[in-house]
Amino acid sequence: MSEKFTVESFFVEKSNAVRAVYAKLLDETRKFGPVSEEARKASIHLVNKSTFAQISTRQTTLMLTVKSATPIASPRFPRRQKVSANRYQQEVKLSHPSEVDPELLAWLKQAYELSA
Repeated sequence: MSEKFTVESFFVEKSNAVRAVYAKLLDETRKFGPVSEEARKASIHLVNKSTFAQISTRQTTLMLTVKSATPIASPRFPRRQKVSANRYQQEVKLSHPSEVDPELLAWLKQAYELSA
């Protein structure tokens, strides 16, 4: 029998700020259009037609991985990785809902559109 994962399981014994950041991410990305949440073994995927963002939780922070067609040159993304010929992933650490700002949302909107 396969193991079932839930979104809620990622927030057990995590700080309230982690849950607040996730809630803001979800609220804001749903303004782009339909977004579904897929809980996997190690992360939560935010999905349009395919995954456009991946979230993993830590005790006091949330790690957000954003998909893009080109590398995003920003100090906010200290870690960038080319995952295929035309796809990149960038990772940012978020610890407060205020970090889900217009700049981050613009990158998430591009990722959302890329995943259509």
